[in-house]
Amino acid sequence: MNKTLRLGIIGCGRVAFHHAKMLEGVEGIKFAASCDLIEEKAKKHAETVGSNSYTNYHQMLDKEKLDLVVVATPTGAHYTHVKDILNYRPANILLEKPMVLRIAHGLELEALAAQKGVRIFPVYQNRFNTAVQRVKSALVNGELGDVVLATVRVRWCRPQRYYDLAPWRGTFSMDGGAHVNQGIHYVDILRYLAGEIEEVNSLFARLGAKLEAEDTGVSIVKFKNGAVGQIEITMAARPDDFEASVSVVGSKGLAVLGGICCNKLETFSPAPADQAAYSEEVPIAYGLSHRKVYQMIVPALLEGKPAPVAFEDGLNTIRLLHALYRSNEERRWVRLDEQVESKRLGEDNEKLLAQYLLQADQGVKG
Repeated sequence: MNKTLRLGIIGCGRVAFHHAKMLEGVEGIKFAASCDLIEEKAKKHAETVGSNSYTNYHQMLDKEKLDLVVVATPTGAHYTHVKDILNYRPANILLEKPMVLRIAHGLELEALAAQKGVRIFPVYQNRFNTAVQRVKSALVNGELGDVVLATVRVRWCRPQRYYDLAPWRGTFSMDGGAHVNQGIHYVDILRYLAGEIEEVNSLFARLGAKLEAEDTGVSIVKFKNGAVGQIEITMAARPDDFEASVSVVGSKGLAVLGGICCNKLETFSPAPADQAAYSEEVPIAYGLSHRKVYQMIVPALLEGKPAPVAFEDGLNTIRLLHALYRSNEERRWVRLDEQVESKRLGEDNEKLLAQYLLQADQGVKG
């Protein structure tokens, strides 16, 4: 099919410009519209990608006939924005991380998208890093053997000034803590590589800054395949970011992913020469794999091919996060098949949410 997909984005913060960079050279898709509450941000993004700018996404949807909408607003607004788009003028959605803060919201959006005949694509771009894919293939083909132990370790620095940048940061209603905002890609890669988790036991704390949610946590995990693991995440390291790694101990060898976004294969005992061959240099923590996501989304929409990450698969990472939070809240082991949400993660805060909803009385600027 000889068609170019028309792409719009709501939320023109830093990640929106990364999307613009990653879309360069991808055939079959182009930016048509950029939308943000702040007119200057929308205009700047529109100028960068050659699109029209809006401060109202209803008008954007009315005028642009978009095939795909990137939702890159603050996390706590994702559910509201996606639900409204699907009800107002349905379009396929590319949903930035974390896709939603509540399991129930994810299930509702999945059902609504199916009803409207469109698809929601979660963004877990780091799964497609060259280093991660090499480890995945080694687990599938048996090079590493059976998973014995798998570990996440994130030791980053987020001082008080980081949380003070915006009211949504570090809140249960709009952001979550270290595990949801900063740690989600590593938690997702742990699932992707080592398999589904059966139960968890977590201890969270606030040790480096004042915020509602946690900036530090340690969890013990038991995988369905019998392996064990640990998730250690902190934003209280000082004065810099030091480490972000995922390691897998297999019955036949060891793989360790590092770098700023699991872009480096730091240890690979089955074939040490592959450590350099499958490592990438990346300029920022978003990495380079949004481009691979777009390259898979084009045939997914034009030819009905599979999504880069299935919605249910992406939602399972949110289920894992809720189990971690519930374990900390209830001070006990929590099984993932309980399917019960955290009491606080994604809690309602209409007053705070209202600050980040795109207003209907603002118009087209382009």
